[in-house]
Amino acid sequence: MTRILFVCHGNICRSPMAEFIFKDMVRKRGLQKYYEIDSAATSMEETGNPIYYLAKAKLREKGIPFTEHYAHQVRKGDYDRYDYIILMDRMNIRWLNRIIPKDPDGKIRLLLETRTIEDPWYTRDFETAYLDIVEGCELLLEETEKERLSGIR
Repeated sequence: MTRILFVCHGNICRSPMAEFIFKDMVRKRGLQKYYEIDSAATSMEETGNPIYYLAKAKLREKGIPFTEHYAHQVRKGDYDRYDYIILMDRMNIRWLNRIIPKDPDGKIRLLLETRTIEDPWYTRDFETAYLDIVEGCELLLEETEKERLSGIR
């Protein structure tokens, strides 16, 4: 089983969008039994809050199913639980380093290495965030499936 945790600042926009986009990709390929997927925040600012209504609207618009999700913060023990801890921007990595200060297994990385997935809470550009997340999730699924099929994980 490959365990993936998507992380952003508040866990109400980008990371839950990534969680449900990735779950949808996995479901469409019939791979649910091989993955555990969740999302979390680096901050406690939004703890207990649901997915932001504009993020939900974008998921609905794109036909991505989602369930109730309430923001929660990453815990130190998540490092041992997950195979991948995927972040949306470099500031998220700096904040995560306060919770999980070391990454000896190389589990922590950006969803897109080539660019930041801008926070639509501030930019109000949920379409670009969605497209960037889809791109990153497709690359991640391709990578994890190659690893699974080759027996690496």
